[in-house]
Amino acid sequence: MTAQPAAYPTRRLPSRRRRLLRLIPLGVAVALVWFLVSLFQPFAGSGHGSLDVTIPRGAGVGKIGDILAKKGVVSNGFLFEIRATLAGRRGDLKPGSYVLKRDMSYGAAIDALVKGPGSTLVSVTIPEGLSRREVAARLAPLGLRGSYIRATERSPLLDPRRYGAKTPRDLEGFLFPSTYQIRRGGPVKTLVAKQLAAFKLEIGKVNMRAARHVNLTTFDVVTIASLIEREAQVPSERVLIASVIYNRLRAHMPLQIDATVRFAIGNRTSPLTKAQLRTRSAYNTYLHRALPPGPIDSPGLASLRAAAHAAHTHFLYYVVKPGTCGRHAFSSSYAQFLRDSKRYNAARAASGGRSPEHC
Repeated sequence: MTAQPAAYPTRRLPSRRRRLLRLIPLGVAVALVWFLVSLFQPFAGSGHGSLDVTIPRGAGVGKIGDILAKKGVVSNGFLFEIRATLAGRRGDLKPGSYVLKRDMSYGAAIDALVKGPGSTLVSVTIPEGLSRREVAARLAPLGLRGSYIRATERSPLLDPRRYGAKTPRDLEGFLFPSTYQIRRGGPVKTLVAKQLAAFKLEIGKVNMRAARHVNLTTFDVVTIASLIEREAQVPSERVLIASVIYNRLRAHMPLQIDATVRFAIGNRTSPLTKAQLRTRSAYNTYLHRALPPGPIDSPGLASLRAAAHAAHTHFLYYVVKPGTCGRHAFSSSYAQFLRDSKRYNAARAASGGRSPEHC
């Protein structure tokens, strides 16, 4: 009987290593799923907000991805490039100026860039306190069709007489300032319609009870708010400036607000001369002891609320405090006003005739 060779025992991997080896395929699968979800974004939305993005001519898809990621349009520039490649759209992305959204899906961003800038929306921001003519000047570079001045003379969408205007000249004051999106090259009437709709919505948020108590109409409130919008540079002072206007109207004093003269003569920034302050215009509140015939700009919601519910004060005067970022010195006596004015004029002379509002 021949002897059998001794059997060598089978070497077994340690249990920890076996577990790690079994986890490798699982980890690869998880990583693959994560990559595919990140790439195809099955749960991504269409984005939010608006961002101005310019894609330069000659930019490759990698450069475009970097631009979009840096702006916050997409989450990852490299994954954007991969999606554009898989979609066969690498060479279809068009240069130009776009209004895109924040956190768009790769697919949505690719579709927007394939369509090109001519089919995207234009973001139009209209700040508080601009008159119709000032807004028209801002819109000129956007290429909208039609005249903003003519489109804002009257509209079937809003009649100022319903708000208390007796003989409204135009829609000044009712064109609510905000950011709107309209089609590039679209009709300017679309913007006007959006502004009027926004005014109707926002004016409904203003409590008119206190204003009606002193016999002010909504039109009067809008007019006062337009004055506040030009005069107030510090939000907390809106109700104080409103109180000065209320008090001077009650005392049958001229409002003497420079902004109304500026509106009448079209001078927004240059120092007013004595001759200009004597301008014969219904809007010159140095000559007339009442509100101007209508608003002088488009006020925002904060000024509308201040105009409808002024603070209770005895103030009749205010003048800029030098070096306070536009704050005012308020007073109830003419003597104090003269002292405040003297300080203002001295600071103005020291700054070469410029208003000493810097801080």
